Amino acid sequence: MRKAILTSQVWRAVFRRPLPRSPREQKQAARNNFFLHLHPATLPRQRLRLTTTFCMGGISFLLFIILTVTGLLLMFYYRPTTAFAYRDMKDLEYAVTMGQFLRNLHRWAAHGMVLTVIAHMARVVYARAYKPPREFNWVVGVSLLVLTLFLSFTGYLLPWDQLAYWATSVGTNMLRAMPVLGAAGPASLVDLNTDVGFYFLGGRVIGESSLIRFYVLHVFVLPVVAIVLMMVHFWRVRKDGMLKTPL
Repeated sequence: MRKAILTSQVWRAVFRRPLPRSPREQKQAARNNFFLHLHPATLPRQRLRLTTTFCMGGISFLLFIILTVTGLLLMFYYRPTTAFAYRDMKDLEYAVTMGQFLRNLHRWAAHGMVLTVIAHMARVVYARAYKPPREFNWVVGVSLLVLTLFLSFTGYLLPWDQLAYWATSVGTNMLRAMPVLGAAGPASLVDLNTDVGFYFLGGRVIGESSLIRFYVLHVFVLPVVAIVLMMVHFWRVRKDGMLKTPL
């Protein structure tokens, strides 16, 4: 049955590569395929030990999946407007069945992902895996760390309570203090109407436009960019010879 499927005209029309026959061809097919490269044919025994990586990269990816699923469910009950955002959060807490559990799972998974990504990066530094030929993947990993922090930051405003408002106010004031791009930063080339904080908030103060911008960034823009970078990251790990053990 399997042979009939693999040799059928439909299969050959979709998958143009001929079937690998020798062990060398099988390894080459796994190396060049995005899905198969995640499960290499051989792996050194030392790299299978839990203490080598503590599974920080895998745990980070698992938490990202949890965040995606819980975030999609939360979107059914949340409206990104100043009139309804706080009320919807209270409905999730008191009116929706298991709403508080869903929200807390999303929040704690976000906190956990920040910690595990930082721990993963620390392990990479300890193993010196940022050196050639892995320097490109190190840049991708740093980009994923920045995206993780921005995902956490943009999600902070969405409950639209006092804590979210003032924490976001502090964060955006820090953006205004950026060199060159911030109106209050050194060597500034912009004013309050054109600096990075203005475009981030959609105005000079936190309001309706700020909430909708943070919402779009949090639920669409940043996750899509993160997914693309994670795919590149996983692919480069395989291309660069899998994990690098500590020296």
